[in-house]
Amino acid sequence: MAAERPAEPAPRISVWLDDRPAPRRYSRTGAEQPGLDRAAITAATVALLDAEGTAKFSMRRLAGELGVTAMSLYWYVNSKEELMELAVDAVQADLTLPDLAGADWRESLRLLAGAYRRMLVDHPWVARTVGQYLNIGPEAMRFAGAAQSVLGSAGLRPEQLPGALAAVFQFVNGFASVEANWNARLADTGMQPDEFYAMVLARVDGMPQYADSLELRDEADRGVSVRQMRQNDFDTALELLIAGVGALREGTHDPPAPR
Repeated sequence: MAAERPAEPAPRISVWLDDRPAPRRYSRTGAEQPGLDRAAITAATVALLDAEGTAKFSMRRLAGELGVTAMSLYWYVNSKEELMELAVDAVQADLTLPDLAGADWRESLRLLAGAYRRMLVDHPWVARTVGQYLNIGPEAMRFAGAAQSVLGSAGLRPEQLPGALAAVFQFVNGFASVEANWNARLADTGMQPDEFYAMVLARVDGMPQYADSLELRDEADRGVSVRQMRQNDFDTALELLIAGVGALREGTHDPPAPR
């Protein structure tokens, strides 16, 4: 009777959930590369994604940047997906956290929201990929812990915290994702935001279906750059959310009864 084939190992769901060491696969050199480690590979991945985005990213392209064979990378990571998880977490190391000692929760929340927005805009590929991976790396959890502490200091009940966090940071993620994607689109065309906005206004001017929207925008943003318009919109929306957290804290809006 033929010997049974050994069972295939379970798939690695996430780099953060698997304690198994990365498998040592064959490389042309037959050994790990001197001066190369997971941190260096992750840093090179971030730089390459910042420069070229996800569409052109591959292990072969990364290996070329590092001056090694593609197979050599598998001494340190198991897959491209695992490397993307590491890169998404790595960029969050630069997120500025507030000093929580005696700080006003509103100011701290503004700082966190602004920092998260800047991170997503500075690294557009993160906005497009963060939802595809389990975001529980050490840097992500450092930021999440600070956000939880800030909203906890606002006086919310424990059962209210997850919803409040979702409201604020899903807003930031959506706002910054649109902003980052439009920045990338404009970069591809070579146009500046104000130039593009002027072109759009010229195209729709006089169309009755846009009259009310154009009148409102003109009153709100006359003489203001697109960059400042975005900032004004972000600040206003964030203040509405902060006011909502404050109202919830004060008990003016109790959560709906369970169904």
